[in-house]
Amino acid sequence: MRCIGEIVEETKKKFNDLDISYNVYETRFKEDIPGIDSDIFISSGGPGSPFDGKGKKWEKDYFNLIEKIYSHNQTNTDKKKYIFFICHSFQMMARFFEFGKVNKRNSKSIGVMPFEKTESGKTNIILEQLPNPFYAADIREYQVTNPNKKVINDMRANILSYEILDDNAVGESAIAAVRISNEIVGTQFHPEADPESMLYHFNRPDEKKQIIDSYGEEKYNRMLEILQEPNAVKLTRKTVIPNFLNKAIDELNKVLN
Repeated sequence: MRCIGEIVEETKKKFNDLDISYNVYETRFKEDIPGIDSDIFISSGGPGSPFDGKGKKWEKDYFNLIEKIYSHNQTNTDKKKYIFFICHSFQMMARFFEFGKVNKRNSKSIGVMPFEKTESGKTNIILEQLPNPFYAADIREYQVTNPNKKVINDMRANILSYEILDDNAVGESAIAAVRISNEIVGTQFHPEADPESMLYHFNRPDEKKQIIDSYGEEKYNRMLEILQEPNAVKLTRKTVIPNFLNKAIDELNKVLN
């Protein structure tokens, strides 16, 4: 949340001639759901299972918000609503739109991981400035696999990226980024992750042990190197959500003017 807040504040400074304000909502634990009056939404990551909310009021209200945003964009040709989903929210997004199967991974993913862009991802605003493959923070126990081609084609959506599996991993690569429309986008990874804070966490004894136990000491050391490379996590942090926000604000500003 701190990282997302910093990105929003940086965006406000860039568009200092516009009156930009934001609110933070505690959706799951306080059942605090925003209304449809905002122009741009960012739905944050976990922790937790994307199925924990089944039958609960917050999940019903959350899905209702997504439905309102999606329906608004279907019926309004001018001023659209924009929303970006991250990690846990990406899995919730997949459950709502049913573009893939949400399931538990064989083992938890934790660390800095590589991702590959699809052809659509290479030209999409949120990923086009990143190398291929690119690196991002990835911390999750769940995944979205088995893309439903009919649903994706019917919505005119695009898969933008897939995870790159280790050589010894089993199963298919999980979906890592999806564009439902020009206004509705999500990533399984954490594009907001700050390399400095990740370095702090990776050096904690419990985090270090978990990563080494999962991937080995060589890969752990490589993750530390990647965190300090300018064209890896740092570039993802500077590119993905900022580009989404810049595009959304530019489009909304055109309508207002």
